[in-house]
Amino acid sequence: MKIGMMSFAHMHAYSYADSLMKLYNVEIAGIYDGDEKRGKEAAESYHTEYYRDQADFLAADMDAVIICSENSRHKEMVVNAAKAKKHILCEKPIATTVEDAKEMIAVCEEYGVILQTAFPVRFSDPIMRLKKMIDEGELGEIMAFRTTNRGQNPGGWFIDPEQSGGGAVLDHTVHMVDIMRWYSGREISSVHAIVDSFFHDIEIDDAGILTLEFESGVIASHDASWSRFAEYPVWGDATIEVIGTKRTVRADAFKEHIRIFKSGSKSLEHVFYGNDMDSGLIKDFVDCIEKKREPSISGYDGLKALEAALAAYKSSETKSTVYL
Repeated sequence: MKIGMMSFAHMHAYSYADSLMKLYNVEIAGIYDGDEKRGKEAAESYHTEYYRDQADFLAADMDAVIICSENSRHKEMVVNAAKAKKHILCEKPIATTVEDAKEMIAVCEEYGVILQTAFPVRFSDPIMRLKKMIDEGELGEIMAFRTTNRGQNPGGWFIDPEQSGGGAVLDHTVHMVDIMRWYSGREISSVHAIVDSFFHDIEIDDAGILTLEFESGVIASHDASWSRFAEYPVWGDATIEVIGTKRTVRADAFKEHIRIFKSGSKSLEHVFYGNDMDSGLIKDFVDCIEKKREPSISGYDGLKALEAALAAYKSSETKSTVYL
């Protein structure tokens, strides 16, 4: 299978490309990147061809593409790739507006290509084990969720509203909204949020607290932020606590680590030893194409997670609950 990479603007591109390189039945067919220096360096690193022109790249012999551009370019790249009949894995958030996400989904359906949203947290072992417990009835009926996704400020285009479409709340809400939808099988009916910049002197949000209600009456809280400083021992967290009628269980996608103390500016470091979530996502995408099946995480999943994150901004701005 031949898979191309569209942009290395998002840091996940390197992890996804590394994962492709480990698969015996896949080759990286080429790299397109608007940043010529970055694109050429990536192409050299992954022993493949660099394309300066997007149309030339999409005309090349390949089955699928992985899009890791700035958020604002997701729609353009997805639409062009779909029209070129390439299956697509698109980095989250799927788009910066609900209208764009809907158009992307429609175009992919029209041209008969797979559109999968990159939510690798679904492939974390602790997250998957908790999903199995829920499905087997060990927690009883779900009553509430408590979730967090707190990491470091990535800087660069992430803090440029025109390119990112939103700050920490957009960046760090979609993952856990996806997990809550996956666990409960229910949609969010309302969002109330406080969003602001508390930790950095930037023009975009770096934190938010969300209260969500699902159509079934399940309630949830979510803490999203770029609150971790550079010397913090780990990048951040992705946690979920599921409160059921039988028991309450908590999972942390990054908790599987050993603690290392050493001299230097970063005296404590958490070294992760758990499974590779990004690799799980890439293997699933490849399997999806091979077996011509529906994606595990669809464009619609990306849309619903985006809706909740954007509703948080509207709620904070209007100081009112937003109903979906």
